[in-house]
Amino acid sequence: MPALSRPSPHARLQKMTAPLHDQPVTYFRKGFGLKADVQSELSADYNGRVVDTLREHDYTLVVDDVTIMLAREFGFCYGVERAVEYAYQAHRKFPDRRLLLVGEIIHNPHVNDKLRGMGIEIMTPGADGVFDFSRIGPEDVVILPAFGVTIAAFEALRATGCVLVDTTCGSVLNVWKRVDVYARDGYTALIHGKYYHEETRATASQVMKHPGGSYLIVRDMGEAREVCDYIEGRGDRTAFLAKYGKAASPGFDPDVHLLRVGVANQTTMLAKESLAIGEEVGLAMARARGDAARATDFRTFDTICSATQERQDAVMALLEEPLDAMIVIGGFNSSNTISLAALCAERVPTYHIEDAEGIEPESGTVHYRVAGVKHVEETRAGWMPTGRPARIGVTAGASTPNNKIGETVGRILATRGLVLATP
Repeated sequence: MPALSRPSPHARLQKMTAPLHDQPVTYFRKGFGLKADVQSELSADYNGRVVDTLREHDYTLVVDDVTIMLAREFGFCYGVERAVEYAYQAHRKFPDRRLLLVGEIIHNPHVNDKLRGMGIEIMTPGADGVFDFSRIGPEDVVILPAFGVTIAAFEALRATGCVLVDTTCGSVLNVWKRVDVYARDGYTALIHGKYYHEETRATASQVMKHPGGSYLIVRDMGEAREVCDYIEGRGDRTAFLAKYGKAASPGFDPDVHLLRVGVANQTTMLAKESLAIGEEVGLAMARARGDAARATDFRTFDTICSATQERQDAVMALLEEPLDAMIVIGGFNSSNTISLAALCAERVPTYHIEDAEGIEPESGTVHYRVAGVKHVEETRAGWMPTGRPARIGVTAGASTPNNKIGETVGRILATRGLVLATP
C-alpha cells in the first residue's frame, strides 16, 4: 500500500477556517468585496496617461527625431494587480489593526514603498531566509505575497491565530500542484529557478509534504547540463553535493534521486531556457538508460505563467524592429524583468533600469543592471545616439506600474531636450 501523504496546507485550512458558529474566518484569498472602494486610489497611485497615449498611437510615439516603441505586452500582470489590490483592500478593511507583509509583495521598489507609506510593515527574513513570527498575534493582519510562502511559514502563521490575506498568484499555485504530483508519484522535482527566490523556496517546500519527497534547483542550462552529466554517469558525487547543497532537499542523494525526475520551473524564468532544460534532461535520461526509462522515469511540463510568456513574446516581436537601444523597467531583484533584459541584450544594447530615475537627462547617463551578470550595476554616458534620429524600445516587468513606464518615456525624451505633451 502506498504511503499516505499529509493533506496540503490549503486543504487543511479549509477545515480550520470553515464558518463555524464558534470560529471566525481568519483566512482570506478572494479579497473583501472592496474592489470598487480602492479602485480610485489604485488608479491614482499606478495608472499613467503616457501609456494610454502610446496605446492610442499603436504603441509608438514620435517626438521630433525620437521614436519610442513600447512592447505590446508589458507591466502589471493580473497576478500582480490582484496582489496589490488585495493589500489595499486589507488596509481599508482593517484600519485599526496592525498590518504586516511577509517580505515584498512583488519585486518593485515603488509599489513596496507605497505600501510602507500606508502603514503596512514589510517583514524581512533572517540570513537563513526564515521569518520570525514570534511577535505576531491574533489581533494582527498578515498579507502573504504574490510569490507565496513556504509550508513552514504558512503553518507558523496559522498557529498565531492572525488574520491571513493570501495574495499568492494562481500561476504559482499551478506549479505547486505540478511538483506535488511529482513528489506524490516518487519523482524528484527538478526546478529551473533561483534557490534563494521566494517563489522557488515556496515551491520546493511543497515537495516536502510527501515522505521521501526530493527536489533539486538549477539556475540555468549550464547547471542543468551538470545534472545531465551525473545522470549519464559522468558526475563526481562529492563535488555535486558540495555545489548543490543549498539548492537541494535535505538528504538529497544524486545516485538515488536523479533516477526519476520531473521538471518544473519558477514562473518568471526564460521560457525558452526552461523548455530546453526539460528537453536536455529527457535526452540525458534516454542516453543513460534507454527510451523506455525516459518514458517511465521522466516528466516535464511548461509551468511558465502566461503573462511572463506574453511579455517575452511581445519583446521578441519588438526586437524585429530596428532599434538603437532597449530600456527595460523593473526591480533589480525582479526575475521576470531580468529575463526580459536578457532576451533584449541578445539583439540590441539593453539597459535594465529599476525606476524612471535610472535615466538622468541632464547628464545624459543611465544607471542600469547589466543583463546576464549577477548583481552588477553600471552608469553609462552617451547611451542615446546623438546627431541622428533615435529609435528606443521600451518594455517593463510584470511588477512595474504604468506611471513608472510613463515617467521613463518622459526622461528618455528629456535626454534629447524634448517634452511630451499629454492631455
